[in-house]
Amino acid sequence: MVLCVQGPCPLLAPERIGQRPRWAQPEPVMQPLPAGPFPEEVAEEAPAQPESEPKVLDPEEDLLCIAKTFSYLRESGWYWGSITASEARQHLQKMPEGTFLVRDSTHPSYLFTLSVKTTRGPTNVRIEYADSSFRLDSNCLSRPRILAFPDVVSLVQHYVASCATDTRSDSPDPAPTPAPPVPKEAGDPALPAPAATAVHLKLVQPFVHRGRAPSLQHLCRLAIHRLVADVDCLPLPRRMADYLRQYPFQL
Repeated sequence: MVLCVQGPCPLLAPERIGQRPRWAQPEPVMQPLPAGPFPEEVAEEAPAQPESEPKVLDPEEDLLCIAKTFSYLRESGWYWGSITASEARQHLQKMPEGTFLVRDSTHPSYLFTLSVKTTRGPTNVRIEYADSSFRLDSNCLSRPRILAFPDVVSLVQHYVASCATDTRSDSPDPAPTPAPPVPKEAGDPALPAPAATAVHLKLVQPFVHRGRAPSLQHLCRLAIHRLVADVDCLPLPRRMADYLRQYPFQL
């Protein structure tokens, strides 16, 4: 969606001639305790838990998570790989609003970028990866409200479903899927000035790569996932059930 100690170590510092050894130094004068209960007593009455423990990074877990995401994206057909922001703009320029694709990010700190056709034209939203989860990039204030997902396809599918729900609502002005303000993608001339970058995303239809047209098997798999919530309950041969599990999404 990171310490090198300079100077000699005090424990290994050589003793100077004529200097009293550390164990012969006079004991320090005891200082009066501060008023109030002892920390030990407070801990017994109300055990204090640390607010947050630093998470231990697992490179193997990250590798598996990213590899799974790449596998899903290749199966999707709307992952365009390492095209630039200008190329994505050209592909989406004449498409209807809500058409989107996923591509490799040109920013070295991000893996993927979501390119979308909006009312202002094609725009780009980086996809952040952290703690084995993916989320849309955002500013610090809105980041706690942005949902995280185990892979990019799950992220995109969630926002597509949210937009479809808002469109079917009875509200005269349905609230579109919120998209946080994001910095300009390298080489992208589509984004306006930073003060006007708050664009509401509307994800409707993926833009399938022309050279990666989905097979009939894949289209059938998508139809089954749209109709059945749990494919494990279907009386299918193991090989067919495994094929459905390889891509458990609806788009």
